[in-house]
Amino acid sequence: MLGYIGRRKKLACQLVRGLVSLVLLVPTHVRAQTQSPQSTDRPQPPRSKAPKKQLPERAFVLVGAGDIASCKNPEGALATAKLIEQIPGTVFAAGDLAYENGSAEDFKNCYDPAWGRFKDRTKPALGNHEYEGPTASGYFQYWGAQAGPTDKGYYSYDLGEWHIVVLNTNCSAQGLGGCGQGSPQETWLKQDLAKHPNACMLAYGHHALFSSGFFKKHAVHPELKQLWEDLYAAHADLVLAGHEHSYERFAPQDPEGNADPVHGIREIVAGTGGRSHDLLGFATPNSEIRDWGTYGVLKLTLSTGKYTWEFIPEEGKSFRDSGSGVCHNQPAEAK
Repeated sequence: MLGYIGRRKKLACQLVRGLVSLVLLVPTHVRAQTQSPQSTDRPQPPRSKAPKKQLPERAFVLVGAGDIASCKNPEGALATAKLIEQIPGTVFAAGDLAYENGSAEDFKNCYDPAWGRFKDRTKPALGNHEYEGPTASGYFQYWGAQAGPTDKGYYSYDLGEWHIVVLNTNCSAQGLGGCGQGSPQETWLKQDLAKHPNACMLAYGHHALFSSGFFKKHAVHPELKQLWEDLYAAHADLVLAGHEHSYERFAPQDPEGNADPVHGIREIVAGTGGRSHDLLGFATPNSEIRDWGTYGVLKLTLSTGKYTWEFIPEEGKSFRDSGSGVCHNQPAEAK
């Protein structure tokens, strides 16, 4: 009996050793699959997302003024030229560039020594003094293709997402055909704006529709209203002008002069290029800030869906103005 029991114990031990060896021979990954799954009651840490790369914002500078250079008083134009010399970007010259007659000689002797050093980066507009000769021949001769089509003086260009329109506001000029509805310039403007439905928009010319200038016949030009109507319908943001030898900024308004903070156009008159100073009268509606004793330049920084402005005075003067706005045709990413 003891021998039988001993043989059974020996057989059982051999069986156990065989099972152990079999378990050890099973591949590790198979054994891992047979293990009980871990409890999912404990929350797992969230996976970190790779940060999105921020593309550098593109910004373009537009700087300038109107009513600039006179050989009788060259100091003012030289002072504003000193400012622009330190500011890279596109230069706007908003009319009455070379006094007194806008002739080829005036451009050579008066404008060229001051702002002529920026000629290659300047986008000019016609003033009334350029039309002292009936066809503004001195102006077109000096600027060539930079001034747009000869005898028209209106054109457009782009700075990033911004569409810039240069207007000829001398509506009674010979051969222009006026500025009213259906005129060549007004027809061109509507077509040009329609080609840029999603752009931020800025326009400049010499004369202003709104101004607090002392002599209203000189300061306010209702003949420009139709051009403003077209710009307003296209959701333009800014209109720049000169003619009044002073600085004045208006709150956004419609072509009727009603305050319109949502859809209105902001007008800035910057006839501060250096020629002389004009006295302003009582402030007209929506006029926000004014100065008539400082030469200087208006600097605009145009970015995607927004803009800033800054009036920079000549050396030794303290008047300044600055602010920012959002364009009406604002791209989705800028909202």
